[in-house]
Amino acid sequence: MMSSLIKKIGGGLVMAMISLFAHAEHQINFPAPVTEIGRQVYDLHIITMWIIVGIAVVVYGAMFWSLLKHRKSVGYKPATFSHSTALEIIWTTIPFIILIAMAYPATKSVIAMKDTSNADMTVKVTGYQWKWEYDYQQDGFKFMSVLSTPRDQIEGKEAKGADYLLEVDNPMVVPVNKKVRVLLTANDVIHAWWMPEFGVKQDAIPGFIRDTWFKVEKPGTYRGQCAELCGKDHGFMPIVVVAKEQADYDKWVAEQKAKAAAAADTGKDRSKEELVAAGEKIYAANCAGCHQPHGEGMPPVFPALAGSKIVNGPAAGQIDIVMNGKPGTAMPAFAKQMSDGDVAAVITFTRNSWGNKAGDVVQASEIKASRK
Repeated sequence: MMSSLIKKIGGGLVMAMISLFAHAEHQINFPAPVTEIGRQVYDLHIITMWIIVGIAVVVYGAMFWSLLKHRKSVGYKPATFSHSTALEIIWTTIPFIILIAMAYPATKSVIAMKDTSNADMTVKVTGYQWKWEYDYQQDGFKFMSVLSTPRDQIEGKEAKGADYLLEVDNPMVVPVNKKVRVLLTANDVIHAWWMPEFGVKQDAIPGFIRDTWFKVEKPGTYRGQCAELCGKDHGFMPIVVVAKEQADYDKWVAEQKAKAAAAADTGKDRSKEELVAAGEKIYAANCAGCHQPHGEGMPPVFPALAGSKIVNGPAAGQIDIVMNGKPGTAMPAFAKQMSDGDVAAVITFTRNSWGNKAGDVVQASEIKASRK
């Protein structure tokens, strides 16, 4: 009996509000949802808001009416009773019914959020300070996704773009109308993968695997952010997901597999010019946030690379720090974050820039050997 009543109350509230608000454009509200879970979260938000508005109108209305009508100045005589059992039952029962009416659809949504079974594909997402790694394990490739907003915009030297701090070099790509299971973890500190249009927000915790899911219903580019305070560049850790039709997604997968195969060939030596050119881009994406665009650093937390004894010293010492990090400092280990070729390029770039005198070249084969 109670279950039937709850369903009727919950269903009635949902239908009454959805028809009016669920698909409306709101500049100061949640973004338009593109998944079923996102719609449920949006609808619950609207329903709860109007319940709160109704409660506020009743409570404040009763309060102000009582203040106005029961004033001593109008000759009102105070009541002599101390309490009313009937009134106490009423104001206990009504909130209980309201809470049950709100809890029923909310519980259904929470259960649906946790149901990651029967997924069409799985992507492992790892949070790093301050970037994301997307591992398409069933397709055999993975890549880093790093903020691509130009440094000149961040430093106020250029006008900010339309997607300022919400753009990346390599977005996550998924097919539309497919259930995508996301396995979440972190390599250093707690991060949170938050996509508002999907109705998804899940913490990524070092040493643990958490999971969530979504099914995007229409193609497009969707933007989110890390929602857990994770360090100095927390605000520079966006999430971008591109949803494509299946045919376009298949083409993208083929391109990524080709890139992965090319990156796996680490035996090829490159010239100093090629390494420096590639290393400059890698440095800008991965290192400039801490060590600054021109290697001046932010001492004492982030030491300068320009004139550094390590950068100008034997290459083996710099390779070890870049690959394994430096305990007790903010310097992370890049061994799992970069390919051998990328590590070689960025080290060669730093050793030949900003007046550094090392002038030598580090090849991918040396990085590969250091992993053993």
